[in-house]
Amino acid sequence: MNKPIMVHNTLNNCKMELKTLEPGKVKMYVCGPTTYNYIHLGNARPIVVFDTIRRYLTYCGYEVTYIQNFTDVDDKIIKRANEEKDDPIKLAARYIDEFFKDVNALNVLPATKYPKVSEHMQDIIDFVQRIINAGYGYELDGDVYFSVRKYAEYGKLSGRNLDDMQAGARVDVDTRKQDPMDFALWKSAKPGEPAWDSPWGKGRPGWHIECSAMSCKYLGEQFDIHGGGQDLIFPHHENEIAQTECVTGKPMANYWLHNGFITINSEKMSKSLGNFFLLRDILDKFDAETVRFYLLSVQYRSPLDFDDEKLQVAQKGLERLKNCYNGLHSGLQMAKTENTAAGAELLQKINALEEAFQDAMNDDFNTALASAALFDMAREINTYLKETTLDRQAMQKASEVYTTLLSIMGLDFAAKEDENDGLTEALMQLLIDLRKQARQEKNYAMADQIRNQLNEIGVILEDTKQGTTWKRK
Repeated sequence: MNKPIMVHNTLNNCKMELKTLEPGKVKMYVCGPTTYNYIHLGNARPIVVFDTIRRYLTYCGYEVTYIQNFTDVDDKIIKRANEEKDDPIKLAARYIDEFFKDVNALNVLPATKYPKVSEHMQDIIDFVQRIINAGYGYELDGDVYFSVRKYAEYGKLSGRNLDDMQAGARVDVDTRKQDPMDFALWKSAKPGEPAWDSPWGKGRPGWHIECSAMSCKYLGEQFDIHGGGQDLIFPHHENEIAQTECVTGKPMANYWLHNGFITINSEKMSKSLGNFFLLRDILDKFDAETVRFYLLSVQYRSPLDFDDEKLQVAQKGLERLKNCYNGLHSGLQMAKTENTAAGAELLQKINALEEAFQDAMNDDFNTALASAALFDMAREINTYLKETTLDRQAMQKASEVYTTLLSIMGLDFAAKEDENDGLTEALMQLLIDLRKQARQEKNYAMADQIRNQLNEIGVILEDTKQGTTWKRK
């Protein structure tokens, strides 16, 4: 693959060719959840989106270092812990464990590192001190604030003019501050809250400083890709840039990628609006592969509207891809001939569709068009499987390409197969042979009974020109 990968960089508001700092390597930081509740579907979207981007970059030959943090010290965690009469750090740890249960179901690859705020307090304190030393931070009675007006480029990510901004929900309203838009780097301790020793007294970090400190620790002062949801552009990512670049003098990340919202009736899904659906509740109704496929059904920057019907569409589409995978698996067992004209034609089509998949992903990771290429590939493979003789070499290559492209989307159908796959295959072949013998002996009642009882336990027999194959429902 020599074609460039084009990504939409929020910082420039345009598509740019991905050129990494080190050839063949990608350093990537993605903001993780604030762990005070189970994740909802809106939280799951960036997790799946950036996992898929990571998978594709690996497919393209890059060595990817992937960092995803946990915010386990935060106002919301403290509030929830008080409500549940629990320790904030223990409560956050519990929800981190639940997070992994949810994302593992979605077949999300483990990050290279999962740094937590609570485990990086000294790194955060040191970073705050660097900001103060550089003249961009100031202390007020144990609190430390960032002086936004001293950073001339503030607003360059979000495109906002500082003079037009007003203190929002995430900005502490404190009349002592030099400017209403100055944000907290360090918060002095309050009774009953977790606190750590610092040069400014006991306290805890503000929200934004954690990602600056932890990304620098694990990826260096400058890295390739910073990802997250669209709602993080301002103030979180804007503030990350300001507090990082004011001390390093370097671009924090060369590419800023942001996924669109999940909406319900065109309104953003969020906890604050009370219109969110917990991921695990959705997984009670739909299997995890369907949910993942649904989350990739549109290009990542586009909004994605939620309703059961769209998940049902994703489920049907996934069944088509899965049936093709099963057909390939069965057909490969029966393929014997090699170097046929029909096999060569199949390979030509497979190669063209693999290129179409690549073109879609190279164009700002367009998973919607990449999925279309997969559906076209499944159609071509299914058509070929109707041939009288099957080319083993062509089938093997088609299987490799198809399985690889599915895995980029996080769809690993092989992982769903029985661990005792060899035994299952042998037993199924025995039943198929018994049914075949029954039909040869004109014992159609027995043949039908074998088919019907297999169907009742979720196994479908299909009679083809090459013989009988089977697949799970």
